[in-house]
Amino acid sequence: MITAVYPGSFDPATYGHLDVISRASVSFDRVVVGVLNNSAKSPLFSVEERVRMIQYAVRDLANVEVRSFSGLTIGFARECQAKVIVRGLRAVTDFEYELQMAQTNRVLAPDVDTIFLTTSLEYAYVSSTIMKEVARYGGDLSRFAPPQITDALVKRLQELPPHK
Repeated sequence: MITAVYPGSFDPATYGHLDVISRASVSFDRVVVGVLNNSAKSPLFSVEERVRMIQYAVRDLANVEVRSFSGLTIGFARECQAKVIVRGLRAVTDFEYELQMAQTNRVLAPDVDTIFLTTSLEYAYVSSTIMKEVARYGGDLSRFAPPQITDALVKRLQELPPHK
């Protein structure tokens, strides 16, 4: 049985993230989506909220579980007994950073491989950052993420002080 982890901040998850999760679920026996709890960042959603949103979005994928983690991805991979780290690539600009991280992880854990999945073309432009910006200005979010995520995003932004 091959377990893969798909780590990220997912603040919030997009159709691009969900595409990678879905495709990984076909390729691996078990996929653990790791929602990073990074104390150095100030995410829009708590780690618990991000975990719940993704759990709901992947509820039909029986071999996918969603958990939070902090620290190094390699530590999380080891905790999950994963042999593979899955990373999504939207554009060539993502590759340099992702390659550097994959090489670092390989030095730290030579028995764990990194697999890159290119995001489906229909989602290549989507990022959490872009989705938040569109939401701030009242744009249509229906092509970025499922309604339960976009509705939560709009609600959260309404709770914040006006964007300057």
